[in-house]
Amino acid sequence: MRKLYTRSVLSEETAGSDPLKLFSLWFSEAKEEGEAEPNAMSLATVDKTGQPSVRIVLLKGLIRDEFQFFTNYDSDKGKDIAENNHVALNFFWPKLERQIRIEGQATRISKEESETYFAVRPRESQIGAHTSNQSSVVPSREFLEEKFAKLTKEWEGKEIPKPENWGGYSVSPTKIEFWQGRVGRLHDRISFERLESGWKRSRLSP
Repeated sequence: MRKLYTRSVLSEETAGSDPLKLFSLWFSEAKEEGEAEPNAMSLATVDKTGQPSVRIVLLKGLIRDEFQFFTNYDSDKGKDIAENNHVALNFFWPKLERQIRIEGQATRISKEESETYFAVRPRESQIGAHTSNQSSVVPSREFLEEKFAKLTKEWEGKEIPKPENWGGYSVSPTKIEFWQGRVGRLHDRISFERLESGWKRSRLSP
């Protein structure tokens, strides 16, 4: 299983000096290309024992130059972040033969911001947030479906409140690396590291 990467190149000139501008450009191109869920990103966390874990979450915005996503604060990832807020994100867009790696610190956003986003979620997703005690053991699929149906009936015609243990995180990036696949596995890798004076750009060996 081997694919030749011939789609594009990444030079220092096209990378520029601002990684957040480059991210926005690449993200827009991923949407235009028709990548499946271009906002899907891997989120890696580490628990208090040092055990890493990774899962896919959805980017919901680049707000104040930070990467924002939402989840249950009592989930495994929420517990990990409470113990150690150093996280990593990864985007992979195979059609464009591109990858972006991000390292940074995750912090909770305000309750008000979380409520604003929760209010515009699909109603089924709102009920689902109340149905699921994320990452906890359940007896069966039927248990979840029955709870979902019960809550759907209870809130019929009513506004659904945001669960207290549900909300958003913002990841403030300290390092962002852009990867462009190239021929012969001589991939372009350009990394940006945040310093007090601004972003430091470096080219990495593939």
